[in-house]
Amino acid sequence: MTTLVKAWTGAQQRLKAASIESPAIDARLLLEAATGATRADILTDPYRELTQEQEATLDGYLDKRIKRMPVARILGRKGFWKLLLNLSEHVLIPRPETEVIVDMILKRSLPGDSFQLADLGTGSGAILLSVLSERPAAKGLGTDISEDALAVARDNAANLGLTGQTAFLRTSWGSGLQDETFDVVASNPPYIRSDVIPTLDPEVKNHDPILALDGGQTGLEAYEVLAPEIFRLLKPGGMAYLEIGFDQATDVENLMKNAGFDDVTTYLDLSNLPRVVTGQKPAQKFRLA
Repeated sequence: MTTLVKAWTGAQQRLKAASIESPAIDARLLLEAATGATRADILTDPYRELTQEQEATLDGYLDKRIKRMPVARILGRKGFWKLLLNLSEHVLIPRPETEVIVDMILKRSLPGDSFQLADLGTGSGAILLSVLSERPAAKGLGTDISEDALAVARDNAANLGLTGQTAFLRTSWGSGLQDETFDVVASNPPYIRSDVIPTLDPEVKNHDPILALDGGQTGLEAYEVLAPEIFRLLKPGGMAYLEIGFDQATDVENLMKNAGFDDVTTYLDLSNLPRVVTGQKPAQKFRLA
């Protein structure tokens, strides 16, 4: 019979032979899911035997990973911030880099603050639900053009007990929403140039929805719509947070400034790459007599 430690070692070897990045981590995650074991179990009870069903499940998971299906797609869930989010093929796998937006919003607010947040192109609800999970007095709206994506976000909100703080709407970005409704607007739009997509890793180009990746010929098409749209939706003094690609800071900053934002700034992620552009809607509008 196969033990936990033997299964983990064998899984690592299979993944490493297939040139899978981080084979040890992926092997452990798949083993845990296949057997119901925890990380501690693998270390403290390494000679626990797998059932034949568990072995077969692990083999199936490994076959999929070797074909470059991401672990999150195999398991149908992904950890983001402090949450575990359900996924489907209709939503982008949330990336750690996007947590920069969550961190910034939380650092600029207090636990008891009441505010209105919009997450445009919400996907799985990662940004929206992560913020609201730590700000119980706040409320938020997630929009998406995909009803299938919204179904995932609603499911995640329900599982996390956040239904009372959230609403979801099928629309293109903020279309149809009233002016000056939100204190904070965030978005992680598609920003990869169309011609770059075929060069992406198979885990991305073959398994993330193209709708969530393709930013058009320039990679900036979404931002050209979003900059003025977010400005319209924000209350005076409200803050905008936009995730960007590593080479888009100057272009997106200019779009934000042209839309009327003040204090437009780009922030780096943990890899020291430009990741989030922020801007504030002026609190007062001065007009010449």
